[in-house]
Amino acid sequence: MKNIYLLLSLILIIIAGCEPEIDNFEPKAGDADFSSYVAIGNSLTAGFMNGELYKSGQKNSYPAILAGVFSEVGGGAFKQPLMKDDLGFGNKRVLGYQQDCLGEVSLAPIPASGTPDPGNFSSIADQGPFNNMGVPGAKSFHLLYPGYGMANPYFNRFATDPSTTTVVSDAMEAQPTFFTLWIGNNDVLSYAMAGGESDSITTQNTFSQSVGGILQTVTTSADKGVIANIPDITAAPFFSTIPYNPVTLNETEAGQLNTAYESYNTGAASMGLDSIKFSEGDNALVIEDDDPAYDPLGNIRQIKSNELVLLSLPQDSLKCAGWGTQKPVPDEFILDAGEIDEILTAINGYNQTLKNMASQYNLAFVNVALLMEDTEDGLRIDGAEYTNEFITGGLFSLDGLHLTGQGYAIVANKFMEAINQTYNASLPLVSVINYPGIQFP
Repeated sequence: MKNIYLLLSLILIIIAGCEPEIDNFEPKAGDADFSSYVAIGNSLTAGFMNGELYKSGQKNSYPAILAGVFSEVGGGAFKQPLMKDDLGFGNKRVLGYQQDCLGEVSLAPIPASGTPDPGNFSSIADQGPFNNMGVPGAKSFHLLYPGYGMANPYFNRFATDPSTTTVVSDAMEAQPTFFTLWIGNNDVLSYAMAGGESDSITTQNTFSQSVGGILQTVTTSADKGVIANIPDITAAPFFSTIPYNPVTLNETEAGQLNTAYESYNTGAASMGLDSIKFSEGDNALVIEDDDPAYDPLGNIRQIKSNELVLLSLPQDSLKCAGWGTQKPVPDEFILDAGEIDEILTAINGYNQTLKNMASQYNLAFVNVALLMEDTEDGLRIDGAEYTNEFITGGLFSLDGLHLTGQGYAIVANKFMEAINQTYNASLPLVSVINYPGIQFP
């Protein structure tokens, strides 16, 4: 019997010795000092979503998420210029039911109800300095522009002196020890959102000088930080949701339109240009084109499959006003092939500058462009799949350009991965599913 007890004891000792050791994860800052973290950028940094900057969105900004993790490893207070409510300046969109010109009811982004708090339109500069210096609408050179608060209502709220101060100089008031910089989207986005009909793309030289000036200033206080590059904005739902051929016709309708365009097609053939043709099924839109080649034809043509239709296009105009068939879709709702090429060329140039600057200043670098490419095929995180599909994709909010809370959490994790790798830190990644996505009624 004693031998049996001895054998059992030996077995238990062996089993205990074979149990795997579980390492307790201990967050650490590594070589970085997060005691005063400052985030510099535009709407993507501010936490803009659903067409507006509002309080709960700001609280789910990627810098706020980072600051929450930084607090575990010595990070200090992170102050944001919060709106007073969840309406901001009153442009917020929510998902609700609306009726179109045909009487059909469907789910779509609609204006949020309610009246914004008057405090949203008042200065809160006396509550600064602020750590989140993301300013919706800001381009790279705006961050160094004295008096930018007079031109931008979001910055006007919290600029120390709207008539003289710059975004970067106010950022320095927080005496940063660590920073993030994500800028450049608006340098092409404003042009793209106008269908190339207004605004302009920031030149490569201006962009390079601006980013260099920002870093030269910020690194006098914080020599460690992260730079993020710019994704292909044309892959966002604002540009990719409406297809080039959204007009569905029956055989009779197609025949009537073909008859109406006979004169156009005769002229196009004589000039070696493509004709406008319709058939039963889905059809490409007729659009405006100010190319001189189309002057004799009334400056219209049919859109090509590699060109983009903006989400701002009024859907009722397609359904009930003959846009895209009897009437050309105005230029401001279309990005043609030449404009798309200009945008992508600019983004590629900006991203090379950002990568070079990260290397020059020994900063961590986040390839957001690659992250967004991955979402086109589907990105699986925490058991959920994220894509660039409008509303159902989970990544983009209801404006089709800015991220959801879950989208910002995904970006925050990418920033932390870069920090961990570059600065020998051990920052725990957040669980994306714990942040808000699209709210369904």
